[in-house]
Amino acid sequence: MNEEPIEITFKVIDVLEKLGVRYLIGGSLASSIFGEARATRDADLLADIRAEHAKPLCEALETEFYIAIEAVESAIKHRSSFNAIHFETVFKIDIFVPKNRSFDEQELQRRELRVVSRDPERRAYVASAEDVILAKLEWYRDGNEVSTQQWRDITGVFNVNKERLDFSYLRRTAHELRVSELLERLLPSDSPAG
Repeated sequence: MNEEPIEITFKVIDVLEKLGVRYLIGGSLASSIFGEARATRDADLLADIRAEHAKPLCEALETEFYIAIEAVESAIKHRSSFNAIHFETVFKIDIFVPKNRSFDEQELQRRELRVVSRDPERRAYVASAEDVILAKLEWYRDGNEVSTQQWRDITGVFNVNKERLDFSYLRRTAHELRVSELLERLLPSDSPAG
């Protein structure tokens, strides 16, 4: 995987860690870590940002990133997202504030500290393979089930990790997210029952 997106993402992760904000890498970056590596135009982070983090976050990033405090405050208030755009490369970090639902909290609790860069070796919290699959199934459904890239990401993560996936958790949470039929389309007929 190209190291530049990871390096830029770490600039944001380092600030989140200094502020004591729980976070995880999700989206295409996570599916590249767990599945088939591919180029990506942005990075997705789920970050439990609170009102008291908005100003110090923006101040820490504003020399290298375009970031608007109004967007950060709005995302916190509405439990939505904002972005930070790296000036030099125009690489975008989409930062999602957890919604008030159990899945977002489960993702943060189940996150895994993994090596995501090797030169130098750097570790960061990444969504679990199951949660990458579930989140991408939700995005696939929300995008009218037409994105071949999203489906390729989902199947890549599944195929690489199928021996260690928690099928019970996958099926239970897919039901909560209303993506059970998509999950069953992905799973082989002989997969363990949940």
